[in-house]
Amino acid sequence: MSNQTDAGPCQSCGACCAYSSNWPRFTIEEDEALDLIPSALVNERLSGMRCEGDRCCALDGEIARAVACRIYAIRPEVCRTCMPGDAECAMARRKFGLPVLT
Repeated sequence: MSNQTDAGPCQSCGACCAYSSNWPRFTIEEDEALDLIPSALVNERLSGMRCEGDRCCALDGEIARAVACRIYAIRPEVCRTCMPGDAECAMARRKFGLPVLT
């Protein structure tokens, strides 16, 4: 696994994208922004991202090794606000037995 202090700790983690099927929800997005997300990646209730179990379907790769978001440029606000080392990041990393970022 890469050094967690490098410029891209998220690309070697992905825990926040696989923490809970309720997490990748839509909140303050404008309709125009939501329309950019491929419909195959939106859940049946149109309330958030489609998940397989707790994992967002837009996440490619292996948790704690190498991951990427297929819709990174147009990802929902909840994804944009989760920052490396914040409370949400720490909670997600703990679920996967990963050390909390400092």
